[in-house]
Amino acid sequence: MEPKKILIITYYWPPAGGPGVQRWLKFVKYLPDFGIQPIVYIPQNPTYPIVDQNLVKEVSEKAIILKQKIFEPYQLASFLSKNKTNKISAGIIPNQKKQSFLDKTFLWIRGNLFIPDARVFWVKPSVAYLEKYILDNNIDTIVTSGPPHSLHLIGLELKQKLNLRWFADFRDPWTTIGYHKSLRLSSFAAKKHKALEHQVLNTADTIIVTSKTTKTEFQAITTKPIAVITNGYDTEEVEKQTLDSKFSLAHIGSFLSERNPLILWESLVEMIHEIPDFKSHLEIKLIGAVSQEVLETINQFGLNKYLNNLGYVSHSEAIAHQRKSQVLLLIEINSEDTKSIIPGKLFEYMVSNRPIVAIGPKGSDFAEIITKTNTGVFFDYSEKVKLKSVILDFYNQFLKGKLQSNGVGLQNYSRKNLTKELVELLNKM
Repeated sequence: MEPKKILIITYYWPPAGGPGVQRWLKFVKYLPDFGIQPIVYIPQNPTYPIVDQNLVKEVSEKAIILKQKIFEPYQLASFLSKNKTNKISAGIIPNQKKQSFLDKTFLWIRGNLFIPDARVFWVKPSVAYLEKYILDNNIDTIVTSGPPHSLHLIGLELKQKLNLRWFADFRDPWTTIGYHKSLRLSSFAAKKHKALEHQVLNTADTIIVTSKTTKTEFQAITTKPIAVITNGYDTEEVEKQTLDSKFSLAHIGSFLSERNPLILWESLVEMIHEIPDFKSHLEIKLIGAVSQEVLETINQFGLNKYLNNLGYVSHSEAIAHQRKSQVLLLIEINSEDTKSIIPGKLFEYMVSNRPIVAIGPKGSDFAEIITKTNTGVFFDYSEKVKLKSVILDFYNQFLKGKLQSNGVGLQNYSRKNLTKELVELLNKM
């Protein structure tokens, strides 16, 4: 029997690095195990802010890959400042008080001239190409993955033209995402975003989201069925790691200026003054893109001498660091808008056997997961005393050589199990 065909429309795909690529790379890896043929449509010449060539070899040999050229304004803007366009493309937006004229200009253009985002010019040519491909190959189901949310507009037009089954997958929210308020939107642009979001949510057959809070937000906009399928972890072939000799607190991933956890820096400074040997053991390990504001704050607190800023590393190296660091830091912006964010790295953290120190807004969706799986401790931004107490407890366990995490129920978040959930959803209709 011929496998069922699913067309997946995504922007992030190897050699893209960072968290955005992992979700559908892993779904595509396991879909053939459930009798589904994945056909993946991606840009031929994208502007990826982060590149990880190692991920290319993870692409399933059973996947059919379709590519079409894309025009992105970032390609033109980069001659003015490649660094700035890369950062904005990656979601690293400077603190509003420290934005230069060029920063403000780039953000205004990004927010008001390219709606919903700078990949909007790929919509029309993609619809033209895919309409023919879908008809020629008898495809009846498509999935669009955003952000960038322009890709949902491809799904919208294909649904209107061909009336096929359309699943819109939101890795992040649309108009409530944390950086949306930083885009200096005019009232016209803000209304346009809302209108497009409403149209997509009410035209797709099923919405897929990664958190319960996003589901609740979307239920206020649409009556269409909404399924929660979180991100997860995959089995990784990484050599057994020797734990860091230092008491290393590692943050892996983008460290945005709005995520700057003053309660953590204050706690560490106090412990340096209160515990004689603490400073000889402490290491703050940052892996990935780090905002200048975070680095300046670390310096202002006098913590620079304990800082090991490794920059971006490959995904396999990041996994290795997760498994050898003493404590893993997970930090989210202190905002109502970010309660729904469940960082993709959480699930890799959970299976690293290292305890997680998580800081975020009260009521965060990821707090529930950490508590339920016994993989760490969550703190909101008002809980400095509790945070310091737990770090001290972890430090004492480190001194005894007994610091580790004992997770429970982690298999629910394996990529293969989550793909099974996706397949059940695809087959339901």
